[in-house]
Amino acid sequence: MRAVTYVRNNTVEVLKKDLPDVGANEVRLKVSGAGLCASDLSIIAMGDENPLVGSTLGHEVSGVIDQMGDAVTGWQVGDAALVALVLNCGTCRECVSGRDNECRQVSSRDALAPLSPGIGTPGGMAEYIVVKAHQIVPLGELDPVDAAPLSDAALTPMHAINTVRDRLKADSTVVAIGLGGLGHLGLQILATTTGARIIAVDTDPQKVEYAANHGADLALTSDEKTAQRILDETGGWGADVVLDFVGVQPTVDLALGVIAQGGAIRFVGLGEGAFEYVAGNSSIPWGVNIERAYGGPQKDLREVVALAQQGKIAVEVTRYPLDDAPQAFKDLQAGKIQGRIVLVP
Repeated sequence: MRAVTYVRNNTVEVLKKDLPDVGANEVRLKVSGAGLCASDLSIIAMGDENPLVGSTLGHEVSGVIDQMGDAVTGWQVGDAALVALVLNCGTCRECVSGRDNECRQVSSRDALAPLSPGIGTPGGMAEYIVVKAHQIVPLGELDPVDAAPLSDAALTPMHAINTVRDRLKADSTVVAIGLGGLGHLGLQILATTTGARIIAVDTDPQKVEYAANHGADLALTSDEKTAQRILDETGGWGADVVLDFVGVQPTVDLALGVIAQGGAIRFVGLGEGAFEYVAGNSSIPWGVNIERAYGGPQKDLREVVALAQQGKIAVEVTRYPLDDAPQAFKDLQAGKIQGRIVLVP
């Protein structure tokens, strides 16, 4: 089969690989679509000594069941399914408590990232992928190509939003920073599942216009005056919640500059921005809750699939043939894409 392979620093190629075998508790999907996101760019920029060199990439995966193991029940060949972003054992304390994205058996506290397709195991930028049957969720009538990014680009903001849902009331203000692959879905989730006032921020006027047309109460093109504008809009108090979907230094600074006392920040983007915290003498307001967000459990994934099935959220997709993956990586790196790229075998 053809598979997009990380061959050396900042370089991918479409190579021929063996068709994967199917174990008793596994299913093989004929891949319909595989999303491409900024974290894939980060992975291939980690150098020639990266242990992932030689691996098949792709952690946003959808497809149709092609073959099932003898022990698999509840599924049929031909069913469309979405692969969970974070792999799990299904039996440890975290998994049975609904925190399967924090599974003890497949990750560790010092891991680069939780184990995922394309990040430690063979990914979905290929013609086929094999996963445990408990790690897929049904897509129903959703287009399995366009649905692929739901497994990360929608799941990750959904999980971040769910961790602050108690703060997102009708009299609350939430700031969404960055309206790209993650942010454009985070915006839609906020608009359809909360009553909070939404202030959306991006440096790209096209994305700001998108936000204005997709649920933002106020859409701002980011500049040196943005923090003060948000403070003015909140009577000087600041935002109850800030969701940073980028994570570069300017967005981290903006998040810290506008959060209210007792507010919550979720750093979702992986842009390597930083801040200093000094216990007892910090510029961060008292009572602020900050979380390093990543992925989410399958219960959150089922929520975003349900929203998509109801037509309440939709991924902005640009399709590329699988063989054009090298060009797709270049176009994403160059900032040419609105929404999400999906590779189609």
